[in-house]
Parts: sequence; C-alpha cells; structure tokens
Amino acid sequence: MVSSTQQTEKRRSMRASKAGRRKKRVRSQHSTPAFPVHPQGYDPKAPDAKQG
Repeated sequence: MVSSTQQTEKRRSMRASKAGRRKKRVRSQHSTPAFPVHPQGYDPKAPDAKQG
C-alpha cells in the first residue's frame, strides 16, 4: 500500500497531463481552419503570382 502523499502526487500529475491534452485538443479544434495554399485557378506563371 502506498502513502497518501504518493497517491496524491500521482493523481495530480495524471490530472495535469490530461488537462494539457484536453486544452491542446480544444485549441486545435477552435483555431484558424486549414486553407489551401494553392486555391483552384491559381496560376504560378501569372504576372501577379508570388515569386520565391
């Protein structure tokens, strides 16, 4: 049987790591949506196309 201190510390560490995962998932789901780099109709040879 483990001490109550060890139990508490383990619970705290598990909770902290889970909270981090949850927050990361929420941030990624509610952030700027992915957008196409080259949208339809994009012509790299057009005079106003981005160079580089």
